[in-house]
Amino acid sequence: MRRNPLRRVLVAAAALAVATGSAQLFAVPGASAAVADPAAAVNTLIGSANSGETFPGADTPFGMLQWSPENTRGDQTRTPQPGGYDYNVTRVRGFSLTHMSGTGCAGGSGDVPFLPYPGNVTSSPSSDSTDATYASNFSHANETGAAGYYRVGLDSGVNVELSATTHTGAGRFTYPAGKTASLLVRTSNSEVGSSAAQTTVDTANRVISGSVTSGNFCGYINTEDRRSYYTLYFYAAFDKPFSSTGTWQDGTLSAGSTGSSGGTTYGTAGWPPPGKGSGAYVTFDTSSGPAVGVRVGISYVSAANAKANLDAENPAGTSFDTVRTRAHDAWSAELGRVAVTGGTSAQQTTFYTALYHSLLHPNVFSDVNGQYRGMDQQVHTVAGAQHAQYANFSGWDVYRDQIQLVTLLRPDIGADIAQSLLNQANQNNGVWDRWTHNQGGTHVMTGDPGHAAVASIYAFGGTTFDAAGALNSMVSAATTVTAADLSRTGWNVMVVGERPSLDKYLSIGYVPSDGNAWGGAGETLEDVSADFGISQLASRLGSASTASQFLGRAQNWKNVFNPATGYIQQRNSAGAWQSFDPASSDGFAEGSAAQYTWMVPFNVNGLFAKMGGAAAAVSRLDGFFHNADGSWALSRAGGTKSDLSNEPSIGTPWLYDFAGQPYKTQQTVRQVVNTLWSDGPGGIPGQDDLGAMSAWYVFAAMGLYPLAPGRAELLLASPLFTQVAIHRGNGATITVNGTGAATNAPYISSAKLNGATTTKPWLPESVVSGGGTVELTLGTTANTSWGSAAADAPPSFDTATTPANLALNKPATADSSCNANEGPAKAVNGSVSGGTSDKWCSTGSGKWWRVDLGATTAVRTVTIRHAGAGGETTAWNTKDYDVQASTDGTTWTTIVQARGSTASVTTHAVSVSARYLRLNVLTAEQSGTGGAARIYEFEVYG
Repeated sequence: MRRNPLRRVLVAAAALAVATGSAQLFAVPGASAAVADPAAAVNTLIGSANSGETFPGADTPFGMLQWSPENTRGDQTRTPQPGGYDYNVTRVRGFSLTHMSGTGCAGGSGDVPFLPYPGNVTSSPSSDSTDATYASNFSHANETGAAGYYRVGLDSGVNVELSATTHTGAGRFTYPAGKTASLLVRTSNSEVGSSAAQTTVDTANRVISGSVTSGNFCGYINTEDRRSYYTLYFYAAFDKPFSSTGTWQDGTLSAGSTGSSGGTTYGTAGWPPPGKGSGAYVTFDTSSGPAVGVRVGISYVSAANAKANLDAENPAGTSFDTVRTRAHDAWSAELGRVAVTGGTSAQQTTFYTALYHSLLHPNVFSDVNGQYRGMDQQVHTVAGAQHAQYANFSGWDVYRDQIQLVTLLRPDIGADIAQSLLNQANQNNGVWDRWTHNQGGTHVMTGDPGHAAVASIYAFGGTTFDAAGALNSMVSAATTVTAADLSRTGWNVMVVGERPSLDKYLSIGYVPSDGNAWGGAGETLEDVSADFGISQLASRLGSASTASQFLGRAQNWKNVFNPATGYIQQRNSAGAWQSFDPASSDGFAEGSAAQYTWMVPFNVNGLFAKMGGAAAAVSRLDGFFHNADGSWALSRAGGTKSDLSNEPSIGTPWLYDFAGQPYKTQQTVRQVVNTLWSDGPGGIPGQDDLGAMSAWYVFAAMGLYPLAPGRAELLLASPLFTQVAIHRGNGATITVNGTGAATNAPYISSAKLNGATTTKPWLPESVVSGGGTVELTLGTTANTSWGSAAADAPPSFDTATTPANLALNKPATADSSCNANEGPAKAVNGSVSGGTSDKWCSTGSGKWWRVDLGATTAVRTVTIRHAGAGGETTAWNTKDYDVQASTDGTTWTTIVQARGSTASVTTHAVSVSARYLRLNVLTAEQSGTGGAARIYEFEVYG
């Protein structure tokens, strides 16, 4: 997710040198025993240089609190990288309580920085706009980033140690002798500012508490997100009394004060202005010892809950070292669900750090009492099978692999994430926002990733959530056009509609170039993956008609594949193809036509057929991954080449598995693993996007990758380790043995699945659900025959026909017709292409139309195409109407009540048995002053 245009090109030759340090193709690993303590292999500084944008601070798996540094280049209103930390910037102005890993934009969260300061506070820290005074340099030689623990020795003389529990942090600040031991709490200084903040110092109880109200994610790009949507409360208890207190607001310092308030604001362009904000400071008597301990609890619900979280997880008397040990153990338990044997120590560190980064998000958002703040800004409590509410869902990024990895290891957490997404949608007027930050919807990026993610969670065994409720909600969102879907507000990065131009997608089968989306062609590909996810969830839940309907919709990618160019391409709403350059990003988000064209993971065979067959597709893949001279082109090699540092390309190396040449998947994946990733600070090739890129590495190093949204088949490459044992939370174990991996051999010579020889370069869903053993014999020479038969290819999902329209050409009657050529039969002739007379039209006083299906049958969906679908003005779209059903034509039941509709196409999910359906038009036009009813098609699906 590269939302900050200032950071779009960050990795030059020097940066690549940092990133590609240790593992070369065919390097000989040394270790032969399973890693005993996976947490000890983690180096949280990996990915913190250049483009990874990770943070190195202390946290626990999926924890609410991440205590980590905020670095500075001398501008108090900017962080050097999203996440607050840049390895190349060695000056720090605080250690804040919340962070996100590799988000792009200008970051987010970074709430409530604490700064231990050896000296007297003599001026307002908000006035220190260049961080010249209240900040300190440091050296990486005095820095440690480990799982659950962060330490840095500041040049100021203060030693900072941080650790965490799920909802709390533990800090130990050791001050230099002979200096005043001060501590600043910069409450208002969230990474992208705040609209409000308040701080209270309680001297009697040695507590500093308060809150900050913030949001503003990507706000500098567009006014749509220049707003607050969450409040974080904190309660910090210290183990030493306060010698003195003080506060500040903007430029005013108030010595002796114990309260302050005031946010930084978001300025006029989404950047906090210098000189604004508030906070508090205290000093300590360190005569009894130089170390000051603090325990801090946080909550997004209330101050009382922040304290309750602290009391429950990190009560008074809990030592810092105890918290640190528990955090380490928590990480070792989660990371140990994947036990690897073999590989070099550098490869093990890279692997377990990638797994660590994969398990940071989404974050527990509910408190220990189960309460959480919903997207409706009300307090809710988790109920039923849900254990915790989760937040921070980078949908466009994580639906491809990270959410599958989380659910593979922890089906219970996956199910909680799915329930959390449904809860957010229910609290957000049915809208599944694609990028949720805490309890706010930011609309950032493209597509409808929640639908793909939930379907994948269910497929990978995270089933203990309201799946039926989720399916109903998703179908509604995918078929009901809203005012936001018709709006360009937030364009381009944060278009407000869940499915921008859904009316066009439903009527013409793609999102056009003149629609509302951030790139119609790319949006179409995202939407079809979401539709495929819905189809798979519906199938698993026994809803065959919905499964069929959405599998048919998923094939809409064919409508933006131009056979003349061989690429996915922009076309306008009239059907005309737009000017085209395969290297251009016109029509796509963070990628080019050449990169997006491969992104049809559920129907790869269909895509290859469009390209001229498997041989033609292989030739194109070869050119996609290589330069003309045969050298690799894996990252930032231009728009016609792959970019394995960003999401649109990351599934492409596995496509050779579908084309009879899986050895090229094995070769390409291994090349990416060995050259774009490393155990150095620059070891992540692109923004980590809340674990999406790291999850890719984890899967790649295991030799596995999820096939498509809503499916749990795993595509095969080759494992980096001699053994990978995946211990799932449901008790199943998946073991991948790589005989020959000790020589870093990338090619599969032969394979067995559960003892039986196999030539299939993929694993069935039964391996994910029930476990199994995969035995791979690896070599340094490609076996070009293994997996080459067409029957060996992984499954693709296509449909030869669309669901039958039960009303097509059935007898229809109506109250009247505007003209003889606009009779009721025109609404069931299957066409809207016969001009503006290809409709039923009525100006009668009681406008009704009905169809006889011929026999009583199950009806599940009704789709109505109004004036705009036929090319007329949308001001003539039907505003208010009812749909009724009957088995005898006499007794009618109302099954749809539509009021205030504006859409050109409306689709209604129903459940009724009927022979007759009747449409009663109550308000024919948007003006509400009468006019004609205009219905181009009335479609009925069983």
